[in-house]
Amino acid sequence: MRRQFLTPFLVGLVLVLVVVAIVVYVQRGAHIEVKGTIQKVRTMALDDASALLVADFRFVNPADYKFIVRKVMVTLEDAKGEKHEGTVVPEIDAQRLFQYYPLLGEKYNQSLVTRTTILPKQSMDRMIAARFEIPLTAVDARRNLTLTVEEVDGMSSDIVEHKR
Repeated sequence: MRRQFLTPFLVGLVLVLVVVAIVVYVQRGAHIEVKGTIQKVRTMALDDASALLVADFRFVNPADYKFIVRKVMVTLEDAKGEKHEGTVVPEIDAQRLFQYYPLLGEKYNQSLVTRTTILPKQSMDRMIAARFEIPLTAVDARRNLTLTVEEVDGMSSDIVEHKR
């Protein structure tokens, strides 16, 4: 009796696993997110109590659907573990910053701005500049930096720099 039950049960279990594997395989490009890495971070003191951080990063949209940027946020975790959110600098002001402060070096990429469309499987290099209301020493001693890119439908992805 037990063998009569066990064989059909195992066959049914294998069929269910095959169907689940097929569904997961077919849906592999349906998860909307961006994945990326921070390539370079530059900092500069604006005054004694605030600093500018410029992050160049590379990312890709691995989904089968376009990703339209709604908002970009920059968060920094200082050496004490406290989180600070930066004020993102608009692209026109970022151009002026690089023009007036040669200490920052060359502006390699455009800023990632609202309404930027990242096509399916597309890779991009972008930058983001943000002002932090903490001293430059705290910015340079950060534990990590997180860029949160939010999509118009509410999905968000994090691009994280981990400093050691």
